[in-house]
Amino acid sequence: MTKPTASPPPSTPGTPDAPHTFRSWLHDRSELGVSVLLLALGVLVLTDALTMDVDITQRGPVGPRTVPVVVGIGLLIVATLLAIDVLRGGRGQAEAGEDIDLTEPADWRTVLLLSGVFLGSAVLIEPLGFPAAGALLFWGAAFALGSRRADRDPLIAAVLSLFTYALFDKLLGVPLPGGPLMGVL
Repeated sequence: MTKPTASPPPSTPGTPDAPHTFRSWLHDRSELGVSVLLLALGVLVLTDALTMDVDITQRGPVGPRTVPVVVGIGLLIVATLLAIDVLRGGRGQAEAGEDIDLTEPADWRTVLLLSGVFLGSAVLIEPLGFPAAGALLFWGAAFALGSRRADRDPLIAAVLSLFTYALFDKLLGVPLPGGPLMGVL
C-alpha cells in the first residue's frame, strides 16, 4: 500500500514561489492588459477633447467636442466592464478560425514589409503626392500579403489611388496633396 503524499504548503508573500503565483495570476487574466490600454486611451481622448480650443460660436447642439467626448466615455465604460468581467472569471475564447493554425509563429516578414510600406508611403506622400504614394502603398501591401501579379497589381493600385484621391479631394472636400503628377493631369 502506498502512502499518500502531502501537498506542498501554499506560498506566502516573501517566499520564492510568491512571484510565480502572482505571475500566473496575471497570465490567467491577461485581458486586464487590454482593459488598461482601453482605459488609457479613454483618458487620453477625453483629456484631448476637453482641452481642445473651440470657437465659441456654434451652429447647433453638436459641437466639435461631442464625438471625442462620447468616444472617450465609451472607452472608459468598455474598459471598466471588461475589467469587471475578467476579475469575475470571464475569459475570451481562443480564435478557432478555419484557416488559422494557432501553433504557427507570427509571420514577422509580412508584418515588417507592411510596416515598411506604410512608413514609406507616409514619408513620400508630401513630395510625391497622394496619388503616387497611395499607389505605392496599395501595390506594396498587395506584394507584402503575397500577390505576385506584376501585370495587374500596379494598375489596380494606380486606379484605387486615383479613385481615393478623387473621392476625398474633389467630392468630399478633404484636401490631399496632389504632387507633381496632378499638375500634368
